[in-house]
Amino acid sequence: MDADFQVIRKGAFVRCAVTGQPIALDDLKYWSVDRQEAYASPEAALQRHRELSGE
Repeated sequence: MDADFQVIRKGAFVRCAVTGQPIALDDLKYWSVDRQEAYASPEAALQRHRELSGE
């Protein structure tokens, strides 16, 4: 399911797939289910989409 996840390592944050910026788990709002990547902002998510789609 989209909301399921598996903890690989205990911690309080994940890193943005684009910027590398740490994102507190409580603040995580932007996530790609297909890519299993976290994003710090909608701009970072759009940038990643454009990178991978060749736009």
